Amino acid sequence: MGHVVYIATSLDGYIADRDGGLDWLHSVPNPEGDDLGFAEFIAGVDALVMGRNTYQTLLDFDLELPAQWPYPKPVYVVSRQPVTVPAALEGKVFALAADDPRGLSDRLAELGHQRLYVDGGRTIQGFLAAELIDELILTQIPILLGGGVPLFGALAEPQAFELVHSEVLLGALVKSHYRRRR
Repeated sequence: MGHVVYIATSLDGYIADRDGGLDWLHSVPNPEGDDLGFAEFIAGVDALVMGRNTYQTLLDFDLELPAQWPYPKPVYVVSRQPVTVPAALEGKVFALAADDPRGLSDRLAELGHQRLYVDGGRTIQGFLAAELIDELILTQIPILLGGGVPLFGALAEPQAFELVHSEVLLGALVKSHYRRRR
């Protein structure tokens, strides 16, 4: 199916600081507003799957909706709790009851979504534990947070990945693309 993670991490592997904050993501100046390859990436996926916390963080950015909504593809928010979708995002964002990652993947495949962009700490960890992630695109920000929300969690078995490509962006970020070896 080709599920993929596309995310930034600190050098010590965190995706948010101890308070859940993301300000550190902007610690490297980007005066030209380069999207760092995101538009090309997003064009290659069918839909996004994210957890409620990640979704809520996006809504907390106080974006002008729907104009500033960053995703041109359907977004499926998985949660054990009710998820509110603002009227401006109806038809773009869909709430789903939390399901095991394999069941969720199968349900979305039935809707024609074969290549999923998986985002959010717990959601990524669940898809990895279910061995459903085929690619990791990680951009390391040169900062040590010393704690926070980790990208990776425990796995039953090691998972091997091979480096497809690596590049330096903005003279400071290292973006590496890995593919799962099966």
